[in-house]
Amino acid sequence: MEGEIGIMNIIVCVKQVLDPEAPPASFKIDPSTNKVVPPPGMPPVVSTFDEYAVEAALRIKDAQGGKVTAISLGANLLRDVVKKPLSMGADELILLDDEAFAEGDSWATAYALAMAIKKIGEYDLILCGRQAADWDAGQTGSGIAEILGLPSVTVAKKIDIVDSKARVERVISDGYEVIEVSLPALITLSNEHAEPRYPTLKGIMAAKKKEPIVWKPADIGVDPSQIGAAGRRTKMVKLFQPVREGKCEIIEGESPEEAAVNLALKLKEVKIL
Repeated sequence: MEGEIGIMNIIVCVKQVLDPEAPPASFKIDPSTNKVVPPPGMPPVVSTFDEYAVEAALRIKDAQGGKVTAISLGANLLRDVVKKPLSMGADELILLDDEAFAEGDSWATAYALAMAIKKIGEYDLILCGRQAADWDAGQTGSGIAEILGLPSVTVAKKIDIVDSKARVERVISDGYEVIEVSLPALITLSNEHAEPRYPTLKGIMAAKKKEPIVWKPADIGVDPSQIGAAGRRTKMVKLFQPVREGKCEIIEGESPEEAAVNLALKLKEVKIL
């Protein structure tokens, strides 16, 4: 449903992920379940790309007013983590928090989020990160748009709202292209967008006082067989950490000049020179 442009109802999808800044050596994989074992002592965070989407929503709100609703999906979501959009300045937080939502693929996640957005009803713009910082699939945003029948633009670095339309600067390999799209629409944000703002002390205190709205599968009218692990349309065959092996050969010589010649001969032998 399209709201009144000028009041701008914006929905931002955010995901709780394992901290991508954790040392690689701290990540372990359980081969029996094909799951990542969370690093000890490293709490999860909001996906970095989703923070850019929150920032984009808040900039639009700052410019022309409106309401920003953040929505997150998962199981046993940590309130201190998923409340970050509230502490940044979002107005409302909705959590799809239930074991039935866990372990879904891009389709199952997009479907559940789309059904929740349908329940919200009034929106002019849906914003997502270009991809999640854990799986990097970059499919959920486009999936939501397809299910809701909305136009979508991906990897945006700037959004301007003018006359019921979004003017989007979209990142491409050698620059950017400008696209104009009618609202309501879905846009995914790239990390070329302006840096996400830091939560202020006032924002953090306000977020602590706000209780999120929690929805279960029945609240958004979906059958548990359509979401989470049960609703997956893809199958994880194997999840593993790549093994990298390196070989080092010391090139020697009686003098630096001779060592240089030997090195050049070796590089020519392996067809690097």
